[in-house]
Amino acid sequence: MHAVLEYTYEDNYLETRGQYRADHLRAGWDAVERGELLLGGAAGEGPFKGLLIFTGDNPLEAAKAFAAADPYVINGVVTAWTASPWTTVLGKEAATPVHP
Repeated sequence: MHAVLEYTYEDNYLETRGQYRADHLRAGWDAVERGELLLGGAAGEGPFKGLLIFTGDNPLEAAKAFAAADPYVINGVVTAWTASPWTTVLGKEAATPVHP
């Protein structure tokens, strides 16, 4: 199973993230070590969005828990977030592979 956590950052994200970045990255790498987080990073040309891909037995709950404790969310660097289940059908890591 997979889930996608999408962040919307405040307009001056690049300036305000600095004081929280080390803690944010530490939380991310801790989630990687627990086997919950596959990938994460900025998306687009702002960057004003972030995408984090979760996996495991309950990836949606892991994504929500991550966001709730993330220093970027707590301190307003992230202005909105959504966590959604992701039905993966293509790729070696697909939860429910579908072949033609």
